[in-house]
Amino acid sequence: MSDTTELPVTATLDIEALVCPAPLRDRPRVVMGHGGGGVLSAELVQQIFAPAYGGEALAQMGDAAVLSLGGARLAFSTDSYVVRPLFFPGGSIGDLAVNGTVNDLAMSGARAAYLSCGFILEEGVELDTVTRVSRALGAAARAAGVEVATGDTKVVEAGHGDGIYINTAGIGLVPAGVDLRPQRVVPGDVVIVSGAIGVHGVAVMSVREGLEFGVEIKSDCAALGGLVETMLAVTPDLHVLRDPTRGGLAATLNEIAAASGTGVVIRERDVPVPPAVANACAILGLDPMYIANEGKLVAFVPREHADAVLAAMRAHPLGADAVIIGETVEAHPGMVVARTGLGGTRVVDLPIGEQLPRIC
Repeated sequence: MSDTTELPVTATLDIEALVCPAPLRDRPRVVMGHGGGGVLSAELVQQIFAPAYGGEALAQMGDAAVLSLGGARLAFSTDSYVVRPLFFPGGSIGDLAVNGTVNDLAMSGARAAYLSCGFILEEGVELDTVTRVSRALGAAARAAGVEVATGDTKVVEAGHGDGIYINTAGIGLVPAGVDLRPQRVVPGDVVIVSGAIGVHGVAVMSVREGLEFGVEIKSDCAALGGLVETMLAVTPDLHVLRDPTRGGLAATLNEIAAASGTGVVIRERDVPVPPAVANACAILGLDPMYIANEGKLVAFVPREHADAVLAAMRAHPLGADAVIIGETVEAHPGMVVARTGLGGTRVVDLPIGEQLPRIC
């Protein structure tokens, strides 16, 4: 049977009846949820930042802005990293700073070329720690094939930081014929995830909170540029790519559904959640769908290309566990629903707050 088997849609399902009213979120001060990639983050951007800055480039609201400059199409992205602890199973803040920005560029189809790197150091942090982070960042850059071309360092007083914060910005070239944006998504597109979700968030939390789940969970932090190039070699006609970081898979699917005006239906049983992650989430009352990832991507692919793209992904080390989890539909535009293992349906909404703060 083809991996692109069409999902049935229940015509009598009243989606609106399943949605509880959202609590009031009017508040005069910033809360941790404003950085969680969910509803509060979106409100912060839409109500404060976007009106203040304006501009067509910012209106793209993608992982990276695609810009025309001197006849070339450039992707440009920036991100800041405040993870705690600085080192965790499978990576460090240095790895995150490189891979996160490289991946933002890759989601626009660009091959990352250069990075800037800004360190904000807290007075009193050990220079050995700064050295370890710097070396990890440099090694990650070399592995990703990018060069750190410029940077900056600032120091803040003790008690006004958390050891080390890092900001990176990156630029890369977008190949001709590549146009990755949610507005290209249409009903019938196939939704593919490149591998197991929830790994990074649980890995960071396990170290931070001193929790043990019977097996070490390592972060999935990785640069995805090579995987994206493999996918584009099959066809440049991918509709949109995203890496589900803050807010997890749920936030990513909701953002694409809202921007494209399509509905998204996923099969809950097909979403790849490792047993260790599932067990940890069950113990802590968390939903893996909302936990950040740092080495996975979500692809919306035209149905006629889905099998070939999936095969190419599975042939790449970073996509070996890729799987189709659903499709886009005309019904319930802008909403994401999951078919449960028991045959029911639930709405997968944007998170309002943040389950696990400070994990990227």
